[in-house]
Amino acid sequence: MNEAKPALSFQRFTLEYLPNVLFIESESYPEPWTHGMFRQELTNQNSYIWLAMQGDSLIGYAGFWLVLDEAHITRITVAEKHRSMGHGRAITEHMLERAFELGAVLARLEVRETNVPARALYDRLGFVVEGKRIGYYQRTNENAVLMVKRF
Repeated sequence: MNEAKPALSFQRFTLEYLPNVLFIESESYPEPWTHGMFRQELTNQNSYIWLAMQGDSLIGYAGFWLVLDEAHITRITVAEKHRSMGHGRAITEHMLERAFELGAVLARLEVRETNVPARALYDRLGFVVEGKRIGYYQRTNENAVLMVKRF
């Protein structure tokens, strides 16, 4: 019999979760954020990062910078072993709700042109393509697709 997994809960990012976040970050991106970059997010007044928990386990995180009335999405990340289970959608929806509550009227993001699953998720959530940045990701020279969602 399959035992139901606990629902996701969300909490603000704190330093105690930094090692776990760095592990997920390193398995998820060719150009992962560093320890110092995440520490800076904790002191940036415009930065909001939420951790997605399933019971006591960190399974992902998402964040944005709120600049005036715009949420610039900085990260939406799900741990490798928890992908393709709908968690990315739940995490993104939670983050977008927080951005809206804080006064954002739109959200913007960049996504790797080759990241088909993420682009499909953003399409389903109402993001539209706004443009492209050629060679945006330096290490891989991949293009970034710019997407926007208006609330």
